[in-house]
Amino acid sequence: MGNVTFVSPDSRPKPGSKGTVRGTYFIQTWGCQMNEEDSEQMALYLRDMGFQPASSWRDAEVVLLNTCSVRRKPEDKALSFLGELVPIKEARPNMVIGVAGCMAQIKADYIRQRNPHVDFVIGTAQVSKIPEMVDAALHTKRFRKRMDLPERKGAVVTDIPQRNLERHSKLKAFVPIQYGCDKFCTFCIVPSTRGRERSRPTEHIVQEVRRLVELGTKEVTLLGQTVNSYGKNLAEGRVPFAQLLQLLSGIPGLERIRYTSPYPRDFKSDLIDVIRDVPQVVEYCHMPLQAGSDSELKRMKRLYTRESFRKIVQELRAKIPDIGITTDMIVGFPGETEEEFEETLDAMREFRFDGAYMFRYSPRPGTPAALEEQIPLQVGKDRLNKLIDVQTEIVMEINEAQIGKEFEVLVEGASPKDPGVLQGYSRCFRMMHFAGDADRYRGELVTVRATQAYKWGLSGEIV
Repeated sequence: MGNVTFVSPDSRPKPGSKGTVRGTYFIQTWGCQMNEEDSEQMALYLRDMGFQPASSWRDAEVVLLNTCSVRRKPEDKALSFLGELVPIKEARPNMVIGVAGCMAQIKADYIRQRNPHVDFVIGTAQVSKIPEMVDAALHTKRFRKRMDLPERKGAVVTDIPQRNLERHSKLKAFVPIQYGCDKFCTFCIVPSTRGRERSRPTEHIVQEVRRLVELGTKEVTLLGQTVNSYGKNLAEGRVPFAQLLQLLSGIPGLERIRYTSPYPRDFKSDLIDVIRDVPQVVEYCHMPLQAGSDSELKRMKRLYTRESFRKIVQELRAKIPDIGITTDMIVGFPGETEEEFEETLDAMREFRFDGAYMFRYSPRPGTPAALEEQIPLQVGKDRLNKLIDVQTEIVMEINEAQIGKEFEVLVEGASPKDPGVLQGYSRCFRMMHFAGDADRYRGELVTVRATQAYKWGLSGEIV
């Protein structure tokens, strides 16, 4: 949350006075970049209401939990955090506790039943109701919830609050361009937690990015569950994702454009050409494979095969030789045989990803895969460890091959572990560490020559 000063109730100006400070807030976030973006919107709403960031959740007068439901672990963390809030709420009954995010969307009644000290629960499409819910909780003790999701497939998002345009200066920013998902993978709960796929109007996205750049942003990451299917059913007509990238590249001062996550079936040559030809679009792609076996991909209802995925990777590397490609992989999916797991290991060796987010399958209630016979826990853990070992070896080989090469790096500031070491990402999304003065280089694009390789990235020296 940064360095903030807690404002005690006695020192707050009276309501209605100029510069009113109503209290303090704390937002705890789990999950993906979309959740991080939602939390930023929540913070902007609270600041508009007169609340300021607290230095600790123990001191805050409004505490919001923005939850994740992709796996069980973040759900357990949220429930544990709610338990820690019980004695604080008992000591300060006027404290407001709200729960938002994907877990809230599907487990609102369970959350309330297990945690009667919670004042409200809101769903993923109800972030704009934060002021209403907080005000109500401050004046009454009645529990409230707002859980509505858009029903219409392909609906256009027109109600994103213009508070997006009132952000503080940030070097890097997330910009949602699409919400929800229409793919319905058998392991995934996102269509239930975030609704059907719907795109934001192109002009709203361009306006937001332009304003962010005016405030000092140099890199934006476009967000969507299947970001490259953006543009369906827009009032202005279909706007392909590749065209959106080209439009954004014309904004003066915008140095870098990233996006996550594209869906393999929708990854077309026009997008690859834009990555190659448009300087602002970085040479990096995070494209989830999930499994290396066609039979397993079919049970997951992933609408592509290993061969079609291979063709995309081959075209990317043929047209953009230095591109960085990362992925998501799941092991221990229901029914996964030893032969299918070996195919996944083989796929990792074939594609040689620059990085991978690897997980043991976690059953999500309400999804088709959760109803199937599950792989024994220890089998899933063993397979995950084997997958991690293979990928770690590949990453070290790739990173060691980068020694002596030069990379453009956007300097984010000093390393948290060593103020004398700066850090930032290359265009191909390799973390770089190098010596330098943070006051001089923060926010600048510099050239760094790699001198040493690690599992997490590279260290080097400014050229």
